[in-house]
Amino acid sequence: MGEHVLGSVEPRCARMATGLAGGVGGSHEEMCGALSGGVMVIGGALGRESPDQDDGPARALAARYRERFLAELGSTQCARLREMTHSPGGPGSCAPLVERAARILLELFDQVSGEDVDTGSRDRR
Repeated sequence: MGEHVLGSVEPRCARMATGLAGGVGGSHEEMCGALSGGVMVIGGALGRESPDQDDGPARALAARYRERFLAELGSTQCARLREMTHSPGGPGSCAPLVERAARILLELFDQVSGEDVDTGSRDRR
């Protein structure tokens, strides 16, 4: 997902997200790894590189992403989402949830680009 939005992603960046899986280290107690990863992609696209830069666009999009994720998936916490996916009749895997999270993120990036906000290599003040 990150490569789709950001272009090339350094292996170190991909490795940095590994511990987010399963609600932080597989604990299933924290925020869903798909949501966390999406927020990282938003930071990679719109985040600041120094404290004197505006972090408003990244924070605003991250808030919108979290709101949509919660509205559509019913929770942001890994354990609650796992209960839904691994319950009888559930898909038994988080893959559909991760796919939906990615689609939500892409839809939001499409909306942002329509709002004339550059999601790529913008001039960083």
